[in-house]
Amino acid sequence: MTAQEAARLVESSGLSHIKVGVADIDGVMRGKYLRKDKFLAALGSGLAFCDVVFGWDVDDQLYDNGKYTGWHTAYPDAKVRIDPATCRRLPVEKNAEGEEMLLFLGEFTGAAASVCPRRLLGRLVDRAADMGFDAFAALEYEFFMFRETPDSVRQKGYRGLQTWTPGNFGYSMLRSTVQGGFHEALLTMCERMDMPIEGLHTETGPGVLEAALGVDTVRAAADKGFLFKTFCKVLAQQHDLMATFMAKWSHEHSGQSGHIHMSLRDRKTGKSAFHDPADEHGMSATQRAFVAGVQRCLPDFTAMYAQTVNSYSRLVPGFWAPLDATWAVENRTTALRVIPGTDKSQRVEIRIGSADANPYLALAAVLASGLYGIEKQLQPSAPVQGNAYTQKFAREQRLPSTLWEAAQRLKASETARDCFGNEFVEHYAATREWEERMFRRHVTDWELARYFEII
Repeated sequence: MTAQEAARLVESSGLSHIKVGVADIDGVMRGKYLRKDKFLAALGSGLAFCDVVFGWDVDDQLYDNGKYTGWHTAYPDAKVRIDPATCRRLPVEKNAEGEEMLLFLGEFTGAAASVCPRRLLGRLVDRAADMGFDAFAALEYEFFMFRETPDSVRQKGYRGLQTWTPGNFGYSMLRSTVQGGFHEALLTMCERMDMPIEGLHTETGPGVLEAALGVDTVRAAADKGFLFKTFCKVLAQQHDLMATFMAKWSHEHSGQSGHIHMSLRDRKTGKSAFHDPADEHGMSATQRAFVAGVQRCLPDFTAMYAQTVNSYSRLVPGFWAPLDATWAVENRTTALRVIPGTDKSQRVEIRIGSADANPYLALAAVLASGLYGIEKQLQPSAPVQGNAYTQKFAREQRLPSTLWEAAQRLKASETARDCFGNEFVEHYAATREWEERMFRRHVTDWELARYFEII
């Protein structure tokens, strides 16, 4: 959709206001309603948005260590460009006449572009194009569902929560049929919002689902992941349920992944840059270099795949999450899983990502490191054979085990600064350090149970 088409759509609608959303550093959608005339003006000239969205955390607590914005800058307005191509109808929100709300996504321009997650990914898409590639991606999300409300979880102190369904029912036809009403509502909403689900099934665990979103260009795929997580939660709450994309909500159950599938296509020929039927497993030289780059950069870029303190509760042995920067062909115990196929399906799956990751940053990390591998003509290590969890690997392949360590690795990485810019690396690392410091100010239930009486 062009700006002119978007304007005609808005003008012809019966809506008095239009929604505009942007992504903050954590991947939370922030936004506002704009009166129709204000929105139409903003389509051409942009709009102002307080840059505090890059100056606070997920709890709206102001960072005390940020350089980009803060009390020292007095939180000025930043410019936002509305992307007309992101227009969506919202079947979950209608006006009094029954017309669905319109939503558009925006991205920051000017100085704020240096720390804007969507703009960061856009710069890497442009870089790929300059190298002769179009990048494509698809996201998979696991998420737990609860028979709770925002009020009830707070009243319970987030303890003793009632899961949507009991027991371990992976790929259950029983559960999906009995709960077919919500499944159908979710599938329909995603179709209506141009983020179709290719596969939806129950996973092993009480009330856990996995949704595989359809493949698209990498920026559109990030938009779809961003929209999916937000409006899946909206739809759940409208059904008196709650969905969480935490990396790990209980030590009794597996973590929740946000796996990434990515491939490149040659801009001149339109053919897969990853597929070469003459090579082993169909892996072209370009795919091998791409995999090598992602593997090389994983330890330095971990903070962009695993962005919360909670993310690292998932990265422990035996829970379907990788601990080292490893790769193999069709192996789900490694960080990178090469999936052989045809010109259309040859790809690599990045399995380190958790469901809580900002999709723009996670996809930016993959694309940047893969392009780095191609530029440097890197070669991956030998592929893992068998169970990677039971094997020892080189020290430099070990992934950070805490958010603080991951932030230090990112901040010290020259490759990260070359790929993402100094402003982004400094700002993002500072926000992750803040997140870790906030965690360390609190006493956990585990500490109380372990030390209260005996020590």
